[in-house]
Amino acid sequence: MSYYVYIVECSDSSFYTGYTKNIRKRLDRHNGISWGGARYTKTRRPVFLAFLEKYNSKKEATQREYQIKQLDHGGKKELINKASKEDILASI
Repeated sequence: MSYYVYIVECSDSSFYTGYTKNIRKRLDRHNGISWGGARYTKTRRPVFLAFLEKYNSKKEATQREYQIKQLDHGGKKELINKASKEDILASI
């Protein structure tokens, strides 16, 4: 099973980082299309996928999520800018 670490950019230009097994379903939840999502993104909709990495285990994904969450806004922006759209699509 695959796990994804993602960063979404919110309508106020802030970032939210998380991990999931199903990125499409998770984005729908963050955007209020289906029930669920994070309290943080609820008031900052719409959100857009800005960064995505794929991992083979939950442990790897949660460790990477933690690393990304330690970055400041500029560090996350730099990470996003280094990733191409092709990289993101290849992860799906």
